[in-house]
Amino acid sequence: MNDLKLTVKDILARDSFKSAKLIAGVEGLDRQVKWSHILETKEFDSLINGGELILTTGIGLQLNLPDQLKYVKRLIEKGAACICIEIGPYFKEIPFELIELSNKVNFPLIIFKEVVKFVDITQDLHSFIINQHHLMLSQLDQLSRKFIALSLTHNGILKILQELHEHFGENTFFINDDAKPYYYPSEIKNVEISLRTYIEKASFDTTEQRTFSIGEDTFALMPVKVLGQVWGNLYVQIKHPPLSKEFFFLILDRAALAIAQILLRNRTIEERKQNLEDELVRNLLNGREYEHDDLQTYLPSSSRNMHFRIFMIQIDSPIISISEEEWDEIKLQRSMMVRSLFKRHGFFPAVSARRNEITVIASFIAADHIKKETNRFLQITNGILKMKDNNFIDGNRCAFGVSTVYTNISNMKKAYEEAREVLKHHELEITTSNFYEDLGIYRLLLLLKKSGHLEIYIDEYLGYVIEYDRKMNSNLLETLSVYLECSGSKKETSDRLFIVRQTLYHRLDRLETLLGKDFMEPANRLAIEVAIKAHELISDDFYKKDKTGFSH
Repeated sequence: MNDLKLTVKDILARDSFKSAKLIAGVEGLDRQVKWSHILETKEFDSLINGGELILTTGIGLQLNLPDQLKYVKRLIEKGAACICIEIGPYFKEIPFELIELSNKVNFPLIIFKEVVKFVDITQDLHSFIINQHHLMLSQLDQLSRKFIALSLTHNGILKILQELHEHFGENTFFINDDAKPYYYPSEIKNVEISLRTYIEKASFDTTEQRTFSIGEDTFALMPVKVLGQVWGNLYVQIKHPPLSKEFFFLILDRAALAIAQILLRNRTIEERKQNLEDELVRNLLNGREYEHDDLQTYLPSSSRNMHFRIFMIQIDSPIISISEEEWDEIKLQRSMMVRSLFKRHGFFPAVSARRNEITVIASFIAADHIKKETNRFLQITNGILKMKDNNFIDGNRCAFGVSTVYTNISNMKKAYEEAREVLKHHELEITTSNFYEDLGIYRLLLLLKKSGHLEIYIDEYLGYVIEYDRKMNSNLLETLSVYLECSGSKKETSDRLFIVRQTLYHRLDRLETLLGKDFMEPANRLAIEVAIKAHELISDDFYKKDKTGFSH
């Protein structure tokens, strides 16, 4: 790359500049010359793009000294590489003030003491620059081919980073949402960790190429885009500034394109794998037949210390207005995000994603005395709840249901039903816990419900009260529930119901008539409380409570 940049110093060494003499701006000899331009006019703002070697006979400089200084300052501001003035009939000598200005800003000022053919100079320089561009394109094409070839090999991303390192002599990194780190050489792990941490907190745009600094270290960023989306970023630590920034980023762009091809190919494989995994999970959860080979592929080997829970995420906003292609992308992203989250907490997850539900067979290794611990699951729910403004999962719209712990896969369907029951209890606002074992008495009631005896039990202990409320449009069941919750305290009950004490006495008298005078005896009271919980369980809209604890 060093040979592909033409500088003012290189220009002065060429035969066409034998009669030239540098009289100011010696510190600016490393300025890059991108083109040459013959300038013989005073108004040139629209003619200069930057990087030009300016050739002039001095016609445009036939001004008073202040205007001459302004003229050169404008050239400097427009990014000209240098100015070459022919000493002759139009411009006989260089004012000291111009020399002083050029030295001050390191702007090379070159003179020709004899008449030269500008056309010969421009032809020489332009031929060299065009050949230079051809060499750059040739080198870029060779690198592109090499990157593409490396993208087809095992561990292609790391090999591309290695090639960039060998070409630039700089540390290279690739960072995306995957927890797997990519960097070269291997001893820069700490730099990769610092870079990843900084990027996660950075506020600048990472979707366009740029350079940025972390302390005294400078990095170049090139986004890796696939199908119009940024799937990761390629970084190069810049210890030695590239002589050609444009060419530097062109090379990074070709490397990013090769990495994008790897990611897209891996994504296709991942989609196929996810579809097979999804099918296996659904077969297990619904008690259907499955391929035993798939079981070995997507679930860990069974052992005495290998357990699992079914973890369900219910999403409040089902996606119904998008195409199948868009849903396939969202489905894969959801599965990948959830799988990555579970893996980070030591689980072996198998994931199935639906438009309003994500189900995970969360396998884990644990000794018997700690297999029921819930801390890691709580960390996962907290991690999902923190996902805000996410195109794939919004934690604000998620509810969770977690089964009890099982070891044998024959219990998959049972565990799935438990997780679904927890979600149903969330909908009825009966529980705030995400774990089936925390349902308490409702676990027994669910068994009664499945047996078909729950309605009979409710009718035996609450039938008269429910029927009375229905006929009289009264609130005896609510009064009974609050009275039991208050442990028979009449004052607290009347306060919570916002009724006067006399009204409460009247209702209690009616309850004694319907339930018997001994309904507050321990055994009877327990049976009635269980019946109330059972009634809540089977009612779709009864006793949905607001934050004050009262039914609507």
